Amino acid sequence: MRLYTRTGDKGKTSIIGGRVDKDDIRVEAYGTVDEVNCFVGQAITQLDPAIFSDVLEDLEKIQHELFDCGGDLANVTKSRELKLTKPSVDYLEKKIDELIVEAPKLERFILPGGAPAAASIHLARTVTRRAERLVVSLLKSDPEVSETALQFLNRLSDYFFALARVINFRLHLQDIEYVRSAKVFREGKRKEEKQGEE
Repeated sequence: MRLYTRTGDKGKTSIIGGRVDKDDIRVEAYGTVDEVNCFVGQAITQLDPAIFSDVLEDLEKIQHELFDCGGDLANVTKSRELKLTKPSVDYLEKKIDELIVEAPKLERFILPGGAPAAASIHLARTVTRRAERLVVSLLKSDPEVSETALQFLNRLSDYFFALARVINFRLHLQDIEYVRSAKVFREGKRKEEKQGEE
């Protein structure tokens, strides 16, 4: 089997049900989801199974779902049998609630960093936000794009923020607050217990 095909030498690539330019917004969207998956994989290599067995299990599940998400975004067939479903979104919400309780209360923005795995997860968080923005752009040209994919990416970035804090907490590393931040997080409103965009 050859890894290269030469079919993309003129700037086109295959998607599920057709071919498009390599800089098409659809390719940008699912390619960015692939970037997220790589940062998750990097974080997995940095986590001690003795401390993070539950997290490792969740991250592997998320890696499979990111493949599902990318596949759904690449699908332009009429039937569009999608792999990513609402229970994946619900599961992330459940995990976010659990992680928020485990980490110390938060009032201000924090600097991304801490343990290597936490830094990798912060990278995954910001790339997930970029993927979400690209899917919003894609929806403007193709209303049939999976709304579940958009919801999943939105919750996933929240999950990554909460997870990065828990990783540092379990490793006894304190998050560094942004020194000029006002008090921006209010208890009891999960939508506000995150950093960055809605």
